[in-house]
Amino acid sequence: MNNICIIPARGGSKRVPKKNLKNFLGFPIISYAIIVAKKSKLFSKIIVSTEDKEIAKISKKYGAEIHYRPKKLSDDITGTNAVICDVINSYQKKIKINIVCCIYPTSVFCTTIFLKKALTLLDKKTKYVFTASKYNHSIFRSFLKKKKISMLFPKKEKKRTQDLPPAYHDAAQFYFGWKESWLKNKSIFNKYSKFIEIDEHKTQDIDNLLDWKIAEAKYLKVKQR
Repeated sequence: MNNICIIPARGGSKRVPKKNLKNFLGFPIISYAIIVAKKSKLFSKIIVSTEDKEIAKISKKYGAEIHYRPKKLSDDITGTNAVICDVINSYQKKIKINIVCCIYPTSVFCTTIFLKKALTLLDKKTKYVFTASKYNHSIFRSFLKKKKISMLFPKKEKKRTQDLPPAYHDAAQFYFGWKESWLKNKSIFNKYSKFIEIDEHKTQDIDNLLDWKIAEAKYLKVKQR
């Protein structure tokens, strides 16, 4: 049985053009995900799913295999699960697949330590393992601004901040899951999943160029420690 890594990397990013190929501190950002997957020595195959020939070329240079996804899975609305299942369905005709790890192409903070720990946590009762960080400020103080202010959690408005439970958000680095979990489209965020808590300075969503600069600054600080 094989454990495989799939890196979904389409070429049509709009907020940060060519995001998956853009240089991050001198190297194509997707190279970080490929290299950490290789260094972990956990996977029999590292596969980049893309429709973009330039992404394919760079990914091959760093040692990944290429799965050319169909155009219908390369739009702005297709979810990660559909892309992962497309690769699984193609490769399981050739090899027996046991565990599938999806690593996002912008996961510059992902480490071999996180990957190896996640694999040890993925037991038969667990569907997925991923990384997450604690919110700096309690989400139970959050509200919506429509025609008027509306608390999202009105029952907790009067509670002291120190009495509110901690809340976490997905670090959007990777997801270890059983092949069947992916194929059955099991939700990642449920009672059958586990997460590894990481510090806020070791994660950064990259949705725009400001996020990109913040990620580079954080990365340099992490490397200096």
